[in-house]
Amino acid sequence: MTAADYADKIQAELGDSWLPEIYRAQVLRLRTRSYHFGDLKRSERIEIQHTLLGVELKVGRRRLLCPDLATARYLSIFARIGCKDVALPYDITKISHLADQLESSWYRMLLLVDFYAAGETQRLRNRINGLLLARAQQEVTKDGAGTKAPEFKPSTKRKVY
Repeated sequence: MTAADYADKIQAELGDSWLPEIYRAQVLRLRTRSYHFGDLKRSERIEIQHTLLGVELKVGRRRLLCPDLATARYLSIFARIGCKDVALPYDITKISHLADQLESSWYRMLLLVDFYAAGETQRLRNRINGLLLARAQQEVTKDGAGTKAPEFKPSTKRKVY
């Protein structure tokens, strides 16, 4: 089997828990704001650091201040994929649950690569990982990052005095 065949098999097995599918079905249906990483490469090291000023997401040499750990976890998934722009839910109570789902999808994908390519070379495993990450990045980029600021619908009710 080729790396593309393995990638197709893994993506089919993930189904609704495929990372871009979670993004499309659960994140983009919420009210979101766009988050821009800037110039980002997949090869950069991603770390979540706890400092005296709060939580930071370290991407390569850059440090991005995050309001809480859940947001840092959420953004770290998309930084690992290499997405330059993503939608960030405006409602902070939803971010932790979404970060859990996205991280589970990420690690499940890596475990499936190890499972299906157990007898293969490390080079082929890396190729499968690269194909899956490229597909995920392409799908998330295609779906877009949402609006720059969340939309607030004006109230249609009028107060009567």
